[in-house]
Amino acid sequence: MTAGQSLADGAAGIALLHLETGNRPAAYEALRQATAGGVSIAEGASLFYGAPALAFVLATTDHPGLAQARAATADGTATVTRRGLDAAHRRIDRHQQPHYAEYDLICGLTGLGVVLRRLGDHDLLRQVLEYLVRLTEPRGELPGWWCWNGPERRQPPPPGGHANFGMAHGVTGPLALLALTLRDGITVAGHTTAITRISRWLDTWQQHTDGTIWWPQTITLTDLHCATPAQQTPLRPSWCYGTPGIARAQQLAAQALRDTTRQHLAETAFTTCVTDPEQTRRLTDRGLCHGTAGLLATARRIAADALTPIPLDLVNDLHRQATPTTNEADGLLDGKAGADLVTTATTAWDACLLLT
Repeated sequence: MTAGQSLADGAAGIALLHLETGNRPAAYEALRQATAGGVSIAEGASLFYGAPALAFVLATTDHPGLAQARAATADGTATVTRRGLDAAHRRIDRHQQPHYAEYDLICGLTGLGVVLRRLGDHDLLRQVLEYLVRLTEPRGELPGWWCWNGPERRQPPPPGGHANFGMAHGVTGPLALLALTLRDGITVAGHTTAITRISRWLDTWQQHTDGTIWWPQTITLTDLHCATPAQQTPLRPSWCYGTPGIARAQQLAAQALRDTTRQHLAETAFTTCVTDPEQTRRLTDRGLCHGTAGLLATARRIAADALTPIPLDLVNDLHRQATPTTNEADGLLDGKAGADLVTTATTAWDACLLLT
């Protein structure tokens, strides 16, 4: 893989920062670096890598000199999406469990749906939504998104696989995309049924500890059979796996279904999370994925849509006081570009996080 093509930690993410903040010379230099080795439509191409990543970035600008690149990366995104859809439907037809990379935001079809939504390719986007509806269909005691693999790449999967709750790799990514497209009026058969299935699953696994509302990051087959997660307390309040991302997905779903009870719950979960020092002290970096930038980006979107006011002072201060490390990378998800975007851009760049 050519690292420059990575939206997560390569030049593509740097280009997004500069395009969103109006520094066109720096953006074009970053785009040159991102495309120097070609643009991938091979296996592994996704919202965060290759042609779809560049398509997402280029959608930020209507500069005529980039028209050919926009068209080429849009075509590449369509190719990658159709290939992914074909493989996913074949897998379902064989009654096999998925790997989360099939459907997730970072590597899978949910992320490709984000790009298609940004590009305005609603026909192919509807095909992704149809797949997500099918993904939610239960398979015996397990939901259709139950993965055969484990949440950690370098560790063997738990017996029987796992279910992932996070926005980055779990089922709340599909939930957010289904909710956003329903709000957009881009719908397919079974759309609201799919949202309801995921929402009820989240209801089943909702936890309460010391006045906070939270959800486990993952559960195993043992957890399922015990009807309780091995995780006993909320972990760090990150966008990628924690309560903030899960709460935003539920807030979006509640808005799409006009369910004010669920919306109040999601917003309360977020508020109890960010006002809990035990949780916020777990944030040790400034990044979007695991750190204060991701929490701030999520907080702004939740607060903008909240039924009752949610003050942002605590979250703003948390990000402002987070100290950059001497080896902080330049990338979008874990590095300086993401931390800077949160403080400088007011556009819809955070669609790549499924926040809007």
